[in-house]
Amino acid sequence: MLRFACILMAVGAMIAPVDPAESQEFTPETELSYADIADLALGAPIVALARVDRTRRVDEERAAGLRPGHVRYYVEADLQTLIRSASAVPASVTYLVDLPLDADGRRPRIRDREVILFAMPVPGRRGELQLIAPDAQLDWTEEREQTVRALLSEAASDNAPGTVTGVGNAFSVPGTLPGESETQIFLATSDGRPVSLSILRRPNQEPRWTVSLSEIVESASPPPERNTLLWYRLACFLPDRLPDSSMETTDRNQVAVAREDYAMVMRDLGTCTRYRS
Repeated sequence: MLRFACILMAVGAMIAPVDPAESQEFTPETELSYADIADLALGAPIVALARVDRTRRVDEERAAGLRPGHVRYYVEADLQTLIRSASAVPASVTYLVDLPLDADGRRPRIRDREVILFAMPVPGRRGELQLIAPDAQLDWTEEREQTVRALLSEAASDNAPGTVTGVGNAFSVPGTLPGESETQIFLATSDGRPVSLSILRRPNQEPRWTVSLSEIVESASPPPERNTLLWYRLACFLPDRLPDSSMETTDRNQVAVAREDYAMVMRDLGTCTRYRS
């Protein structure tokens, strides 16, 4: 994560005026995926809608860590809506943001733009924010705002899925009929909340799988819909293959079945697409 140094006393020396002739309307480099927005929203102590009031360019020699082809701005913005924050945030805020130049090398113009900020407070400096990533200012769209709100609402609910960190134990047992089996895969989470997968195979039927967010596997739910918090937790954080360490106690004959069942789950979840670097 790029750490921005917000030092107001040095702003006059750091900032150069923006020449309107050298700037252009700002457009995102690419559309963002659900996972891109989830990475930002879930990792930010402060999520807010704001309107950019003023921008001043930071001289390149004073913009430590600035990526090639980018420009750093000191931004003054007016908060429109505070979507997430554990404490009060002033109506006017300042922060630094890095934005890409266009193909002709012109600087973006973002004054009066509505944006979504993913930030943290700067300790001891009221009204100063630090973006959680260099690209943690997004151009506002209604769709993006709705996605952010839905994500944070799901994450704040009592039955929100834990953050998946890997695969714990897995085992598979054969049934009484040929081709019949049941596989249980227990996932590891950052806070210990239970998450497990169950895959059931029956003769002459398509295999089906469910996911449980409690110790009671019988209360399992169908596979999550794409672009939901549970889908994100699974599709974006599970390993591509079932780890060998998860099946140390599994009967050798059932290891192949467990691997096949896990692969089926990953295929059903689909690819977790990310465009942000």
